[in-house]
Amino acid sequence: MTRTTTAARRRFVDAGSAHPLVTALGVLVGWTFVTYILEGARLTLLRPEAAGDRLLYALVANVLVGTVLALWLRGRVLADAPLPESGFRQPRRTVAGVAVAFAVGTALYAVGFPPSTDPVVVANAFAQTLVVSTAEVVVCWVFVGVAVQRALRPHLGTAAATVGLVVVASLGFGLYHVAHSPPFNTPRMVALLSVIGVLTSLVFVVSRDLYATLVFHNFLAVTGVTRALVTAGELSSFTVLLPTLWLTALVTLAALVAADVVFVRRLHSSEPPAD
Repeated sequence: MTRTTTAARRRFVDAGSAHPLVTALGVLVGWTFVTYILEGARLTLLRPEAAGDRLLYALVANVLVGTVLALWLRGRVLADAPLPESGFRQPRRTVAGVAVAFAVGTALYAVGFPPSTDPVVVANAFAQTLVVSTAEVVVCWVFVGVAVQRALRPHLGTAAATVGLVVVASLGFGLYHVAHSPPFNTPRMVALLSVIGVLTSLVFVVSRDLYATLVFHNFLAVTGVTRALVTAGELSSFTVLLPTLWLTALVTLAALVAADVVFVRRLHSSEPPAD
């Protein structure tokens, strides 16, 4: 049984390695489908009392599928992709990139007429959105975007391939929201989010760092969440630290770092990538 399972898994990985872009797009579709089952179809985010459903959606759709499974597959089907161009930098570069992304994200939030500048509200919103933002960056940019670029580069050159990354990753991010509750699944919102995705794409192209891109992308999400809280009349509930949000965010970060190290970096080389 073990040999059969191992052989089947090997055949699956070999097939994915032969068609990395198809595999990446398959992950995007699969993650979107799981999101619909656990969130959109059940209107999970529109039911504040459904704490268990929210946790299930966060952990299964975003941590297990959108982060861990996506990075496991990415590490295997894009094993020949250089780490630095795929978002996996050395720690010193990542720390610098995260610091810059945090400063830029904070500035954009501050000048965007935010519903609240209360540090506790912003921190809680940041923790809440980090879970889904992590999956979005991993699937749409680190996996699909890089797969698109590598597929196009031999035929169109680096510049056109990079444009392809920006376009496909941004559209993938926008279209994924059809699996969510209203108003995120409306055509107008999908189009708007695709445009917003271009900003994240540009940050990824410039920084080529998963974590810096994640921090910047999450600040964009914080703006949307705080406005939604105001509309729903629930902003006051975020004025005290919410341990559940922080615990879920920490679990997400731990899963991201572990999957990064075990499924991507260790498979490439025991030597650190040259930046």
